[in-house]
Amino acid sequence: MVVLNKIYTRQGDDGTTALGTGERRPKYDLRVEAYGTVDEANAILGIVRSSLDLALGEPIAEVDAMLARIQNDLFDLGADLACPDDGTPLDYEPLRILHSQVERLEHDIDRLNKELSPLRSFILPGGTTAGAYLHLARTVVRRAERLAVSLASHEPQKVGAPVIEYLNRLSDFMFVASRWVNGKGESDILWVPGKNR
Repeated sequence: MVVLNKIYTRQGDDGTTALGTGERRPKYDLRVEAYGTVDEANAILGIVRSSLDLALGEPIAEVDAMLARIQNDLFDLGADLACPDDGTPLDYEPLRILHSQVERLEHDIDRLNKELSPLRSFILPGGTTAGAYLHLARTVVRRAERLAVSLASHEPQKVGAPVIEYLNRLSDFMFVASRWVNGKGESDILWVPGKNR
């Protein structure tokens, strides 16, 4: 259980932050950038969830439940990235993203996508408020994925494959969910190549 009695510690005033292992790294470190970007995506999902009641004029409980699971998973994923496995024994079991979490995302993608008509063009971000924020979350998740892939190339044994798979699948989920909350695609804004030439 996490207990936060004191919010500020002044330990980061020197421009470093502690990983879950206790190791201190610069705040611009690639690992810190990766889990910080995951946190950014999670914050956007909070906005998405608060705007879901505006989508289609009614609450969308099923998508909200999916997003609630994802927000919790993103904390797990951040914890995974914040505690690199360097082979040193720890006095606790660090959180790791599991393949079952990736599979759950795939299930949710398939569940929402089966109600959507096939796309005939790319989609411009927009539609409903929730749909637009899901597109924003999608782009932030893609950035987190790029950072995690870069981190994995620098510290290969310290980034689990499920982390990258989860982020890859999550951006797909955001895309499908944005269409679903956009009236199951009815409010999608389609790209028209060369329209304004």
